[in-house]
Amino acid sequence: MAIKDWPADDRPREKLLLSGAKALSDAELLAIFLRTGVKGFSAVDLARKLIHEFGSLRQLLEADQQQFCEGHGLGQAKYVQLQAVLEMGRRHLESSLKHGDAFTDADNTMRYIKQRLRAYPHEVFACLYLDNQHRFLYFDELFRGTIDGASVYPREVVKAALKHNAAAIILAHNHPSGVAEPSQADIHITKRIKSALDLVDIRVLDHIIVGDADVTSLTQRGCI
Repeated sequence: MAIKDWPADDRPREKLLLSGAKALSDAELLAIFLRTGVKGFSAVDLARKLIHEFGSLRQLLEADQQQFCEGHGLGQAKYVQLQAVLEMGRRHLESSLKHGDAFTDADNTMRYIKQRLRAYPHEVFACLYLDNQHRFLYFDELFRGTIDGASVYPREVVKAALKHNAAAIILAHNHPSGVAEPSQADIHITKRIKSALDLVDIRVLDHIIVGDADVTSLTQRGCI
């Protein structure tokens, strides 16, 4: 049976308008994005099939271009459309930080950093630069690779912070292993960067570590 022949309360679009997007399942949300099904599959059936094939909605959304385009009923046009939707979501969240207080709004800050760093298969070290009222200035991915004293250079962090005229920064990096537990190397490099920035009166407010599901704050752990 085609979706248009379903009861109105069961159709994803009508259900969203009636109850809001949060009321929809992963498959229903994906079906709205897909718009149409393929021969033998309604849009919802196709969405369920794709989620099963990729393992989860998140894995589908984070698939690279080749993997995504190999999915049944997908292709380059859908990949481009998806990347545009994801980027709009990132920019919307970034805009909310720019118009608010980035440090005191810890949930939005952590959500933004998690969104930016979680999907990388390798470690990425980034800085979120803030003004003297702790409002968002810029987010910069500075280093890639293993995060230790050999690959993260405090002087480069200082140069970047001065370039963006930051009064404070939040450090961040991801753990591709999925575990957001800080290592001794994480704590050590945080202290080195903090010492370097103290010399130019720029505060390190936090160091956020992003895992697969969790996010850890070194400030909350008492490590800063």
